[in-house]
Amino acid sequence: MKKPRKAIIVKILKITGISLGTVLLLMFLIPILFPGKIAEEVKVFANKKLNGKLNFKEANLSFFNHFPSLTLTLTDFSLKGSAPFQKETLVSANDISFGINIKSLIFDNTVIIDEIYVSKALMNVRVNEKGEANYNVYVAEEETKAKDTTGSTSLRLNRIAIENSHLVYDDKSTKIRIDAKGFNYVGNGDLDQAIFDIYTEAEIEAFDFTYDGQQYLKNKRVKADLITKINTNSLAFVFQQNNLKINKLPVEFNGKFDFLSNGYDMDFNIKSEDSKLNDFFTALPPAYVTWLEKTKVKGRTDLSFTLKGKYIASVNQKPDVAFHMKIRDGLIEYKDAPFPVSNIFLNFDTQLPSLDTEKLKVNIDSVFFNVDKDYVKAIIKTEGLSTPTIKARIHSKIDLAQMDKAFGLQNMDLRGILQMDILSNGVYDKKKNKIPVTHGKINFRNGYVKTDYYPNPIQKINVIATILDKKGSLDDLSIHITPASLEFEGKPIYVNAKLRNFENIQYDMKAKGELDLGKIYRVFSQKGLDLEGYIHADVAFKGSQDDAVNGRYHKLQNQGTLKLRNIKTTSEYLPKPFVIKEGTFAFRQDKMSFNDFVAAYGQSDFKMNGYLQNVIDFVLTDKAVLKGNFQLHSDYINVDEFMMPVASTAVTDSTKTTEPAVASGVVVIPANFDLQFNATANKINFDGLTIDNLKGNMTLNKGQLGLKQSGFEMVGAKVTMDLAYGSQSPEKAFFDFKIAAKEFDVKRAYNEVKLFREMATAAESAEGIISLDYQLAGILNAEMMPIYPSLTGAGTLSVKKVKMKGFKMFGVVSKKTGKEAIKNPDLSQVDIKTKIKNNIINIERFKFKVAGFRPRIEGQTSFDGQLNIKMRLGLPPFGLLGIPIKITGTQDEPKVRLGKQTEDLQETEYEGEVPQPISTQPQPN
Repeated sequence: MKKPRKAIIVKILKITGISLGTVLLLMFLIPILFPGKIAEEVKVFANKKLNGKLNFKEANLSFFNHFPSLTLTLTDFSLKGSAPFQKETLVSANDISFGINIKSLIFDNTVIIDEIYVSKALMNVRVNEKGEANYNVYVAEEETKAKDTTGSTSLRLNRIAIENSHLVYDDKSTKIRIDAKGFNYVGNGDLDQAIFDIYTEAEIEAFDFTYDGQQYLKNKRVKADLITKINTNSLAFVFQQNNLKINKLPVEFNGKFDFLSNGYDMDFNIKSEDSKLNDFFTALPPAYVTWLEKTKVKGRTDLSFTLKGKYIASVNQKPDVAFHMKIRDGLIEYKDAPFPVSNIFLNFDTQLPSLDTEKLKVNIDSVFFNVDKDYVKAIIKTEGLSTPTIKARIHSKIDLAQMDKAFGLQNMDLRGILQMDILSNGVYDKKKNKIPVTHGKINFRNGYVKTDYYPNPIQKINVIATILDKKGSLDDLSIHITPASLEFEGKPIYVNAKLRNFENIQYDMKAKGELDLGKIYRVFSQKGLDLEGYIHADVAFKGSQDDAVNGRYHKLQNQGTLKLRNIKTTSEYLPKPFVIKEGTFAFRQDKMSFNDFVAAYGQSDFKMNGYLQNVIDFVLTDKAVLKGNFQLHSDYINVDEFMMPVASTAVTDSTKTTEPAVASGVVVIPANFDLQFNATANKINFDGLTIDNLKGNMTLNKGQLGLKQSGFEMVGAKVTMDLAYGSQSPEKAFFDFKIAAKEFDVKRAYNEVKLFREMATAAESAEGIISLDYQLAGILNAEMMPIYPSLTGAGTLSVKKVKMKGFKMFGVVSKKTGKEAIKNPDLSQVDIKTKIKNNIINIERFKFKVAGFRPRIEGQTSFDGQLNIKMRLGLPPFGLLGIPIKITGTQDEPKVRLGKQTEDLQETEYEGEVPQPISTQPQPN
């Protein structure tokens, strides 16, 4: 007999109620019954499996944080990275939750984490130049087998959810930086398997992509549906089916990414086929998106990008990169332009094998567009970078005003008719004097350029130029600009130029007009940038390089004047701008005369008259040597301001950054100068040293500075000096000088000359008069200070009426021998001869008298203060009997003992290049 329907319904309701009640009861009881076990098991698991410091504020076990999953939630969570980024945070989050498998917890009494939920996190992934990453915090299974296995927690993920987080991926080895804000991610799959598929949905509110310091994507919205196969045994990723959308541009992505022990193995294919050209512009930087709002864009485009190969920084192995783009039937029309840019056609391919720029291939198979009936069409192909093979064909007849309006060019107003017809085919190799075979014509009429940065335009621009080279060599190259003219601020400029045979250049040039450099620069750049001055030119140059070099000056026809006012120039050799306040160049044949030049550099001032030779050569080629002879006077020169800055590497929080260093860098002399100066200077400052009343002949030749028969005053003494100086690199320089200084005050020298304090630290309390006749050579570091092991030299230090007060060595000798007169000896007339080599100063034997005693001293001292001195203290009345003394230790803490036997100080040899002496004369003994 069947049960009544009502009884069945009641039974179902009872079972359902009991089940729901049980579930609800379990939801409350499990967090109460198991909190200690779960928390303890998770801690044990973290200690075993994570190689990074983990911190959190509190733990909370509940079904209600991510219902219906039972989750252990850690608040204020942070995890440090793996070596060498142990001090930097890898992940921090408001909270991170671990989903616990209930079945395993109740029936097997084991804790299995099968879900992870992350909220409002910062994920900071870092890779340094060596390819070392901070994310290697999960200890592999084989590494934990030998450890304590009492814990029963395991990681068998099938779901990962990330909400409203910030991801930064900064890889110095590949020069890639990704910054993703508003990052939302859900991944599902059998993540506990060795090989599994993960199904991903991801959205990014603002995505930035930067490569090698150049930002390619900024604030792009990204949506992705991905299927990725992951092999946890080899840590390999296979991207099987991946559909992305960057703003409106649809992108397909597939490939693989394998983590190697020392790098990566990559095979990426990214493409967007038959997409709208308008959608392509939405994926570009924000400036283009703003422009796009006012522009009608039509057409179709195909895009593809591939990255394939291994990247192993330690062995310089790099992948191949290729990019391809096609545009068909393109049209761009900005606002109410009278004519659009239409019929846009582009085939563009580029390849970069092994990321080697010398193998770079660029193939613009064709580019074409119309503006009304005007057109631009080109084919450009290049291979290589330093010595590229070039094939180019460019034809155009375009009204720039119409093109400007159709493209909607920002911050610039262009006008004029530009016609170009250029054919070029061949190799550019400057060292071998090769250039592509070229035939080019450029005709620019009624040109006009105005920008938002300056109120007035450059106008009435007219240029007719031809470039011709039939043989593909520099000796066949000719460039004719006949004529070129423009007008700026109501003042016209005219230029005509004919240049032929760039191996032995023949020139015929004329220029006339005045330019305000500060204003014309601001036409093209932001206000406030530092370029100022006026040039007024009325010059004509005609001649050849061969005639100038071989002294056939009568064949040169160079004449005219060039007047300068308040010109600020910069150079790669100097850290500050050089300012020419006023001066006139007068050209005559091969010479350019300087008439009443007044200039300044920082605090330094210069007045100059003289001439330069070979100027036209120097300007037009890089082989010419600039020659000249000048009378130069300065009231004050601050040499310190000529120091080149040198970058240093600062380490902050395990991150290397390049910052300006304290070191200044050495003074660099250009190698293509051959200049002579008859120089006078009232005062010179160099690293705290003051030099007065300098007179001498100075040369700048082949990258070296020389001073001959120079005289000056220093610390009240008259000094004569010969000097050779040159740079070996921006951080090192060599010097070789002879110096003779008669009767200067030793106390004043110690107080005022830094180098004297460095080399004669024991003279701090000495008083009296000394003379010096010395030759010294060596290497200077980036701070223009001597590298002591590099120093070589010899000479004589003459002592006259000197009180050796406070010398610790004499004080200790006095104490050991009981002879008080030795403590602060007075030296009436002593010549001390020394030689310097390998960081050691060798002191030849010398004698002196003091209070009836006859001390005799010889030995060694080093630049780091070590002593090896032998002394004989001759006793009154004639010193026939004496006490042998040996002095070791340091200048600060000398050790005095009786005896003769000592050990030579250890020499330190300099391994770098040493300078040649400035003369072949024997050094002073």
